[in-house]
Amino acid sequence: MDEEEIEKAVIAYLKKKGFKQTELAFQEEQHHKFSTIDNHSSSNSTDTEIARQILSFSSELGNNPAKYHEGYGKLRSWAYSSLDLYKHELVRVLYPVFIHCFMDLIAKGHIQEARNFFNNFHEDHEMMHSRDLQKLEGVLSPSHLEEMEFAHSLRQSKVNIKICQYSYDLLLQYLHKTQSITMLGLINEHINFQVSSGQPSSISDDADGFTLMGSGQDAANLINQREIHWGLLEDSLEDRMEKAGGLVPDSEKLDGEAKEGELEENKKRSLEGAKQGASLKKLKKDKVAGATGKASRVESSTVSVAPRVKPELTLPSIPAEVEHSILEDLRNRVQLSSAALPSVSFYTFINTHNGLNCASISNDGSLVAGGFSDSSLKVWDMAKLGQLTGYATSQVDDLSPNDSVLGPNSGRRLYTLFQGHSGPVYSATFSPFGDFILSASSDSTIRLWSTKLNANLVCYKGHNYPVWDVQFSPVGHYFASSSHDRTARIWSMDRTQPLRIMAGHLSDVDCLQWHANCNYIATGSSDKTVRLWDVQSGECVRIFIGHRSMILSLAMSPDGRYMASGDEDGTIMMWDLASGRCVTPLVGHTSCVWTLSFSCEGSLLASGSADCTVKLWDVTASTKVLKTEDNKVGTINRLRSLKTLPTKSTPVYALRFSRRNLLFAAGVLSKSA
Repeated sequence: MDEEEIEKAVIAYLKKKGFKQTELAFQEEQHHKFSTIDNHSSSNSTDTEIARQILSFSSELGNNPAKYHEGYGKLRSWAYSSLDLYKHELVRVLYPVFIHCFMDLIAKGHIQEARNFFNNFHEDHEMMHSRDLQKLEGVLSPSHLEEMEFAHSLRQSKVNIKICQYSYDLLLQYLHKTQSITMLGLINEHINFQVSSGQPSSISDDADGFTLMGSGQDAANLINQREIHWGLLEDSLEDRMEKAGGLVPDSEKLDGEAKEGELEENKKRSLEGAKQGASLKKLKKDKVAGATGKASRVESSTVSVAPRVKPELTLPSIPAEVEHSILEDLRNRVQLSSAALPSVSFYTFINTHNGLNCASISNDGSLVAGGFSDSSLKVWDMAKLGQLTGYATSQVDDLSPNDSVLGPNSGRRLYTLFQGHSGPVYSATFSPFGDFILSASSDSTIRLWSTKLNANLVCYKGHNYPVWDVQFSPVGHYFASSSHDRTARIWSMDRTQPLRIMAGHLSDVDCLQWHANCNYIATGSSDKTVRLWDVQSGECVRIFIGHRSMILSLAMSPDGRYMASGDEDGTIMMWDLASGRCVTPLVGHTSCVWTLSFSCEGSLLASGSADCTVKLWDVTASTKVLKTEDNKVGTINRLRSLKTLPTKSTPVYALRFSRRNLLFAAGVLSKSA
């Protein structure tokens, strides 16, 4: 074997590993060597041995597909037989090794061996990575690896894996002891270990222990350095009320104190015998409630201290009667906290025959809408429904239109039927004042309906594929939509063409949410990322990476600083918009998180899931911990679950806090749940 062949083999190896500096140094050394030729016969055998090792590495990867099966099988057996303390960290390594073994076999043309490998080992990863595996299962040729964006991005990027020093040492010892060149090459090429000192992380941190890096993460880090203004709008109704004396006017406070004084005097006069004890107990309860209210007002001050920003969109004017109604709601808002949880009003759809796709509730809870697979949109007026005898206001009955469209003994419909779409309705949203409703459908259109006229006003066309979500802005007039075509679009009610098109996601845009100041829109996608977009420029200003499955729900805190996102696995993540960092994961749901909603003062977060529960989370405690531990590296901070509200058998489709802080929820009764 001549020296030129050895040199080529060494350079090929260094290029494959990405060791550019070593490659340059080696080439420089070769130039020096040839300029001063020496006859070192003793070194020939050593060089030949090195060349043999390098060439055997290349031939092993290229010509022996069985090495992948054998190497991965041994690594898997070793990881699962490790000590329990370190097992979960070592098992994290298996998934990226598995997918790259499979893709390497495909890339080298060993299609049948790749299928056998996939079928033998994919069950290990079904629970955590089922959607990824479904995509990879469709890769049947080397060309598919280039055409499929998901597979292409995996091969072009590295994976970050968090691991403690001892687990890392154990892995290195195993690889060197077994001399598994195939596994060693894959791990070096595709995994970046973030080694930490101390004890191994807990199993509950597995969602944070595995993230995609490389070109995608580098782009995210670059984008996340941009400045954003997360504050609230100047001269909002809340601002005006605070300047005038707070959400509860001083006159009302004085009236309340006077009435309370009169009430106490009357109680003192009537205290006799057994009644005296009962009255004293009630007075104590009133004092406790008063203290709780004061505490919750202190917690709710986070909204008032948020910075104020100017709107980037031209905001519509608010009618005087609507403004008066909103101010009345704000004056009567119940202050919530971890000690004062909200009342919940749950609307249950029955007899839907698996036809309900989505539900929406108006701001005051008076109207409830459902989007159905038969392309219809139905709206129930709770006030009218409550007047009908024999029907409870908490149950919405979707009856067959052929025989029971009319209410019993009333001659009126139980609901208002909106027809116009030519495909299933996947999303519906009420305008802030309840006078309009938008619906999005698989027919790729969005329709605007009037709840006053009970008629379709406009049909918006622009998307090329099914529209999964549509949301009115907090001020009305503007709305946003997300679609299977991987874009989100911003619209205004008076124009049939979109004002902005936001493209960048690698897969379906499944959900979206407006920021409180209307200057930003957040989108959640099947590519497992959440993006924040500037509505004026249409540019992406934040990318949030950390979820392990598709994003199904989003919510913005009332002060505009935080965002919550829920995914298909049941994980909820709280994000700081300014830094782009995950504040804390919320672990507790066992199935898809379909809806999220912050309370009006931002102290609580409600989540609704396909596991038939509503959970309430303590946001205030978490953000306080975040501020005190902001400079600490590796701080693990989790929101506290305050309460779990189970339903009998009703997956939760929609949640909404009213302006008075009553929590409305909606879902469909499911016999199979």
